[in-house]
Amino acid sequence: MLPGGVLARYGHLLNLPPHTQPVTLLEGGTPLIPAPRLARELAEGMSLWIKYEGLNPTGSFKDRGMTAAISEAAGRGARTVICASTGNTAASAAAYAARAGMKCIVLIPEGKVALGKLAGALAYGATVVQIEGSFDDALHLVVEVTRKYPIALVNSLNPYRIEGQKTAAFEICDDLGTAPDWLCLPVGNAGNITAYWAGFRQYHERQGTGLPRLLGVQAAGAAPLVLGHPVDRPETVATAIRIGRPARGEEALQAAAESGGRIIAVTDEEILRMQRLLAQTEGIWVEPASAAGLAGLAAEIAAGRLRPRGQRIVAVCTGHGLKDPDIVSRSFVQPLVLPPRLDVLEEVILKP
Repeated sequence: MLPGGVLARYGHLLNLPPHTQPVTLLEGGTPLIPAPRLARELAEGMSLWIKYEGLNPTGSFKDRGMTAAISEAAGRGARTVICASTGNTAASAAAYAARAGMKCIVLIPEGKVALGKLAGALAYGATVVQIEGSFDDALHLVVEVTRKYPIALVNSLNPYRIEGQKTAAFEICDDLGTAPDWLCLPVGNAGNITAYWAGFRQYHERQGTGLPRLLGVQAAGAAPLVLGHPVDRPETVATAIRIGRPARGEEALQAAAESGGRIIAVTDEEILRMQRLLAQTEGIWVEPASAAGLAGLAAEIAAGRLRPRGQRIVAVCTGHGLKDPDIVSRSFVQPLVLPPRLDVLEEVILKP
């Protein structure tokens, strides 16, 4: 990755206006990690990689789109940015606004944002407002605010967010030398799956890299694209995708259909099981929503709807496990507490 982040490496491929002034934290260049042990757990004969977006500067994939959105806003003289968020967008917007010397306002649904994400937004100096309602209520409000005042909206409705996020597809093709056969990823507000498809299509047209099938995965308690109607009170442990009215839902459905793929839903139990399995087989700890794509892959393989033998599959893990550490303390086995005696310790560590 070149020193300037995704705009330095791929800016010539992005539809950004001439006034754009790069604001970067050296995002992008995240690793495409082979996952052979997890692949063997799921099925024989497939090649599996994890695109680990949790290693971006603020710990999630949002930084790719945010560098583009903030850079464009800075170039036209915006002094304030605003977003609605379930957490990751809040932290990313706050960090890039701070980098640009801008004010950042964040609206979040009350009591529905993981502590690690809220802490990030506060640490970067954002004004954080909790809304008595859902993410969708918060998004409606920020859209209304930006129609009334000269404040830049940096949610995924902002087209420059999509331009930045599609660089992840470019990186996958560059690392593999071609597109994978399948790309599996979580779907919340649906901007990311829209961006990946745009990126793969663009690279296919320019480089002849092929096109993957897309497997988008929602949580069962927040699955409007699977159910075919909005969900007024979405509920899932995967807070990053707890969204009942995806802003880019129609584009996501179109992307999945054009690719020959689909969008499915998995339960919270499947998501948490995969979060644990990924950490314990490959040493990759992700927030719950990030495990949704892999959970969907496992479900499709188990049901016989996806035959993985000979397939090259990439799963996008969108956020680091430190984004939501409370999940571990609630759902994993708690550490033993022992007296400081060798005989007691030996009894535990030498147990068959």
